[in-house]
Amino acid sequence: MTMSPSLPDPDRLPPARFALDRWTWREIAYLLANLPVAVVGFVYTVVVISVGAGLSVTVIGLPLLVGGLQGARLLGGLERRRARWMLGVRVDEPSPLGRGHQDRGFFVRLWAGLKDPVGWRALLYGFIRLPWGVLTFAVTLVSLFVLWPVLPFIARGLTAVDRAMVRGLLSPSDELERRIAELESDRGVVVDTAAADLRRIERDLHDGAQARLVALAMGLGLAKEKLTDDPEAAVRMVDEAHGEIKVALQELRDLARGIHPAVLTDRGLDAALSAIASRCTVPVKVSVGLRGRPAEAIEGIAYFTVSELLQNISKHSGARSASVDVWRSGDRLLLQVTDDGGGGARLDGGSGLAGLAERLDAVDGVFVVDSPEGGPTTVTAELPWRDRTVAAARTA
Repeated sequence: MTMSPSLPDPDRLPPARFALDRWTWREIAYLLANLPVAVVGFVYTVVVISVGAGLSVTVIGLPLLVGGLQGARLLGGLERRRARWMLGVRVDEPSPLGRGHQDRGFFVRLWAGLKDPVGWRALLYGFIRLPWGVLTFAVTLVSLFVLWPVLPFIARGLTAVDRAMVRGLLSPSDELERRIAELESDRGVVVDTAAADLRRIERDLHDGAQARLVALAMGLGLAKEKLTDDPEAAVRMVDEAHGEIKVALQELRDLARGIHPAVLTDRGLDAALSAIASRCTVPVKVSVGLRGRPAEAIEGIAYFTVSELLQNISKHSGARSASVDVWRSGDRLLLQVTDDGGGGARLDGGSGLAGLAERLDAVDGVFVVDSPEGGPTTVTAELPWRDRTVAAARTA
């Protein structure tokens, strides 16, 4: 990842030195600003708690407290931005409070607001910051005049505590919330992928089988008209129509195979991968070491991942041989496709690898490409293993 020159990696801050560089001055400015910011946060916290608790026996007390928690969220956001700009601390933004509760009534939204962990931790942050703000302001101000030779080290030590406070109290509530955000992003990828697949199927039907069937209907209509006047011409037209039917059926079979091949449903990954390997322009060795079959969705993603990778090998690699290995390790299904081609494959290279990475990421998968210039290329994919349901196993 390329970092901005004005914002270093927060885990790799420049080392503290005796010289007062720009990062030291930023840290000093942050520490001196702690006092006025802490006063504002402390006053706000005391007012919210006292007014909310004092009026909780009335109708407006709890809504006021919820509003105060929302305001604490805003103050927490300002502190995250201040820490990001002055200390280089990057903290994920918490998810909005109202998600999932918009249509569940007033009291459900009220209760969700009262339970908001992000707001309560922001209030706690504002409460405990006052003594810390007084301490850091005093120490920094005195050090500017008395201990300035070692001020960079003092500033780094004090801001290390500030960084810990911001990460501990102003970050998203827990790993579950971050996971929800990831799943929402993955859901968008799945929806986009499904829409693209539907458009592809519609385009293939419209340009292929549908066009042939229309031409077939017209040809049979003409043959019907010539049946009495020119039987020989009608026979030729029927023969042509018969050929068109064969071609249309083959196109429909290919389209159905692209949606979900019958051999995968009937015989599993071993036979299905061997079938697509036989159509590859490069000799492919397939090794599938699975005692059982994963869930249909996982099996389908594994099949189409290998299919896309073998197509890339045929089109782009210049390889003389390739191999496909599939095995299970714990609760993960692993795929590895290797070729001895020229290498240089990248996720942003326009070969469809980025789309595969997005598809696997949408189901908690992992997609890794190792392709140095000159080869060989090794693509490793991991998918979560989920057992087939009894009904699906019987159907298969």
